[in-house]
Amino acid sequence: MTQQTEKKISIRPLGNRVVAQYLEQKETLKGGIILPDNAKKKPETAKVVAIGPGALNKEGKTLPMPVQVGDTILMDKYSGQEITLDDEEYVIVKADDIIAIVN
Repeated sequence: MTQQTEKKISIRPLGNRVVAQYLEQKETLKGGIILPDNAKKKPETAKVVAIGPGALNKEGKTLPMPVQVGDTILMDKYSGQEITLDDEEYVIVKADDIIAIVN
């Protein structure tokens, strides 16, 4: 299986890792109150922009990735490594830290 990327980014995940970009959070509550950046909770949803080839099993075969480029995912709250590339924020997570695909 080859590695896939949605848009041109200068990072390529290895193994069973996924590069995702956080989705925009609502900045205004129902009552019209605008939240400052430090009051927002850490986002848990992101869009997959690149996937690695997959992990190897004991026989040396590559296991298929559970997500595809373009999927919206729900991940563990404090998982992954956050990075910034070209003024865009991304998170690199292991496939095991992805808990759901949002439809």
